[in-house]
Parts: sequence; structure tokens; C-alpha cells
Amino acid sequence: MATADARYADPVDLEKHGVYGATALSVKNGGWNRPRYPFQGRITADGSSGYPAEPGRYHLYVAHRCPWAHRTAIVRILTGLQDVVSLSYVDDERDGLGWAFRESRGPDPVNGFRYLREAYEATEPGFDGHVSVPVLWDRTTRRIVSNNFPDITLDLATQFGRWADPAVRLYPEELRPEIDALNADIYANVNDGTYRVAGAASDAAYADLRRRVISALERLDERLAARRFLHGATITESDVRLWVTLARFDLTYNPFAKISERRLPDFPHLWAYARDLYQRPAFRETTDLSAFSHLGPPFLDPAVTRIEVEPHRADWDEPHARASLAA
Repeated sequence: MATADARYADPVDLEKHGVYGATALSVKNGGWNRPRYPFQGRITADGSSGYPAEPGRYHLYVAHRCPWAHRTAIVRILTGLQDVVSLSYVDDERDGLGWAFRESRGPDPVNGFRYLREAYEATEPGFDGHVSVPVLWDRTTRRIVSNNFPDITLDLATQFGRWADPAVRLYPEELRPEIDALNADIYANVNDGTYRVAGAASDAAYADLRRRVISALERLDERLAARRFLHGATITESDVRLWVTLARFDLTYNPFAKISERRLPDFPHLWAYARDLYQRPAFRETTDLSAFSHLGPPFLDPAVTRIEVEPHRADWDEPHARASLAA
């Protein structure tokens, strides 16, 4: 809850500050290059990394708009760590000054920062790289542990066992090779694949990249025809990674990057699966569909001919009828 002395950033001012410029796209190289995530500390149960798993020590800075940050918010609830790792949201909008704290999402409850860049500068004075969410902050050392999104959810899922729900196994050892392989495919062809379509610098590249995303969705749709979740009867890290992109597909990625004439509901097993997850508290409570916009950074190459796609808001509360599926 906001207080009288809450410190907020100035209102978004695109005219004065411009669009946030540290994007991952370099048009000159003809494609999409994700930015560097330089802070890659790891939390360990035994503290051998220098960052021991402890209740009350760590804080997550996230954004409703960002799928990479959304994953951490979901895992935090799935594993039952709400009272162990705190969390707050930056504002949905940003201008050239980057992610900020405004009244719409509340102040920074840990450091009183106005801009998330302050956390980066506190960790590395003079930092001039990409300011991203999620950020995992350490209250003890007063610095960023990690902004490397693939690691954060794995550490939340595996290193806080003393406080986590023992029934939840998002990254079980016996499935890790299979999970890692599927995660790599999901990342290349779905999570980051949507951005690669947006970054296409020729008609041929656009056709190839959108084909890869559509083919991946078709493979996943087939995979889910006879199993409830990607690796069987229980939710794993793979499901979290896939779901955040599915949740944004019709409202953000498809209308922005112009990927497919088909909407998510046109992949029947994927759509039922996505609803199955959404109707669980960890997914629903961390999702603000109104924050998903098809308006992205102005980097689509105008020379590329793209299909027309309009945003679509489906009924996420429609019954999913997947409870009878087993492994």
C-alpha cells in the first residue's frame, strides 16, 4: 500500500525521454539478439555460492508485462515461498529511463528506489547496460544477486527446500535431462522465437522464423493430447516457461510480430492446457491480462511484408476438461 512518503518516478514521458533504447535488436545484423544479463549469482541451500537460502533475505522485482519476470512470480507461489521471498512490481509502462516505480503498482518496499536502474547502479556503479526484470535482490549485501531469468526460477524451486512445499517438484533430478532438452526447444522456438519473428529483417527470414514458432506450437499441441502437463501428471519448470508465452500469445506476441493466422484456441490441446494452468492460483493470481499489450518497441522492419493479426481476448475461465488425463 502506498504511503505519504512513497518515492515515485516521474510520469512516463516519451516525448522527453523517448522509447527505452537498450533493446536487444540490432537491425544491422538482420535479426534478434537478446541483451546480456550480467548478474548471475546463484542461491544455494548450503550457502557455498555466497548467497545462502534464507527466509526474508531476498526480494524479487518483477513486471506484469514481462514474461521472464512472470515466471518467477508463478514459481514463488507454486513452491509456497510467499513468506520467504518478498516481491514487488514495477510500473507497466516505461520510457527512455526504463522500468520505474509509480503509484499504479506501488513503491519499492525494500530500497525506496524510484527507478530500477538504481538497483543496477548500486550493484555496479556506472552500469550502462540493459535494465531488465526479474531482479533478485539481496537485502544483506544490498546488491543484485541475479537478473539472469533462467537461473532464478531453478534456484527458487530447488534451494529453499526447508521452507518450500515438499509436494511440489518443479525440477526433479530424474527428469532434469528431459526438462532441459524441452526447455531449450521451448526457449528457441516459442519464448524467444516470438521475438525472433519480430526481428526478421527479410521476407525469407520472416517466413522461416514464423514457421518455426507455428511448428513448435503444433508439436506441443500434439504432445499434450494425451498428457496433462508437458512431462506427465505434475507441473514442472517446462510448464511455467511455456505458459507465460501462451498467456501473451493472442494479446501481445501474435498481433505485434504477426506470427500466425491461428489463435491459441485454434490449437485445442494447448488452449485447454493453458486454461488448466490459468485456473490455478499461482498462475491466475500473478496474471494481469489487462497489462498485456500488442504494442511493442518500434523495431519491426517496414520492408518486411507481414500478415495481418488483431489482438484477441479469449475466455480463460472456460472449463478445460483435462482432469482425466494422466502421465
